[in-house]
Amino acid sequence: MKLEEKQEKLAPIEFYGGAYGALLPFLIFVTGVITIALSGAPDERGFWPVLILALGLGLVLCKDRTAFSEAVISGMSQKIVMIMITAWILASIIGILMTLTGFVEALIWISEHLQLSGSGFIIATFIICCIVSLSTGSSFATILICSPLLYPTGGILGAHLPALAGAIIGGATFGDFIAPISDTTIASALSQDAEIGATIKSRLKYVFPAALFALVCYTVVAYNNSIEVKINEPGSLGSPRGIPMLLVPVFIIYLFLKGKHLLHGLLFGLLFGTILGLVLGLLPLTEIISLDLENFAAKSFVIDGINRAVGLSIFTILLMGLVATLKASGLMNKLVDFAATRAKTDKDAEGWIVTVMSMAVLLTTHSIVAILMVTDFTKKTGERLGVSKIRRANLLSLIACVFPFVLPYFIPVILMANMTNTGQEYNIPQVSPLDVGLYNFMSWGLLLMTLITLLFRWGSTKMTKEKNGY
Repeated sequence: MKLEEKQEKLAPIEFYGGAYGALLPFLIFVTGVITIALSGAPDERGFWPVLILALGLGLVLCKDRTAFSEAVISGMSQKIVMIMITAWILASIIGILMTLTGFVEALIWISEHLQLSGSGFIIATFIICCIVSLSTGSSFATILICSPLLYPTGGILGAHLPALAGAIIGGATFGDFIAPISDTTIASALSQDAEIGATIKSRLKYVFPAALFALVCYTVVAYNNSIEVKINEPGSLGSPRGIPMLLVPVFIIYLFLKGKHLLHGLLFGLLFGTILGLVLGLLPLTEIISLDLENFAAKSFVIDGINRAVGLSIFTILLMGLVATLKASGLMNKLVDFAATRAKTDKDAEGWIVTVMSMAVLLTTHSIVAILMVTDFTKKTGERLGVSKIRRANLLSLIACVFPFVLPYFIPVILMANMTNTGQEYNIPQVSPLDVGLYNFMSWGLLLMTLITLLFRWGSTKMTKEKNGY
């Protein structure tokens, strides 16, 4: 994914009530989403009315309703929105394909023969997802690839479901922070003119303590809450027939490692998996397409996959439209200008960089957009007060890998909660966005490292030592 995208130049938007008028729709949105999440409802379709209400309120409060409407449409039609939606649709279809061809049963069979319990499976899930996210550089791809395979398997083995979902998104967070091809890594480093290789090396001191913290937490929660499934007969909980389907995610990950586009990797993976399932006799032709003439309907695992992705896709379209109105209001630019006049020392500068970045992430609900919005402020303030470019990049990434992965109204959390519906076929309940975020111990570990970094100057170096330090 490129660091920047060409976007249509939008006219500035003014609201009745000034900054309060611009923020009120977001306050309605956040309040509504948190209320729904706290109720335990995991379906993002429940967020649609809240977003429509927020957009309607914004339209009422906006002085130029035509400019507001254009901003909303521009935000909805961004290239990144279409990339995400297409990826979710294809990955959802792949998830159903893997279920139909017996891959989940194969994972259960392997876990049984390795004597891997539900609690042990949670720990293994976190490690596997760390490896996948480090390989692909994409938290979205990791969640989309791993969830349909690992969540149903762990659920059947008796794993604690919130911790299992948290382990998947936690492993996805790991790669988002440190993978060389992660868009967060690239955006944070290049925005501060830092070398990506040196930046990644410097992040080891942050990511390893956070990962160790997460691993300890998952171990404690898993063994205290998982229900150990007693197996009466070997092989009673699974079948090895679907093991060859392991080639599908391996092939997709290989394409990502070769630098192929997200659409390229997922679409080729889907085609490869379909052909492989047909050749092995694991996928009946009727699952690809069949006609119900009496009800004037068509049936297909492709249709089922698309239906599964509809809720999240509509949520994303509406949310990105709302975010665009905040950007057009110029509120973030005012916040950046305010912070620039308050920073007096290097420690002040680091605190303001974290504060402004946090505000940008919380208001835009998009880590890359937030990084791009605070790029100039972070660079100028850091250079003026002696904060090294690598340290500035690390501060941006730390915040980008905390809030979007723990708060229930951010897309990664909503995506992970949505993907837990892959266990429905096995009567495994979904996990709410609130629980997903609470059990993402990797992000909580990174938040802890952020506080240690600010309070105790962890990893701090002077700009004069930039070539040798981090």
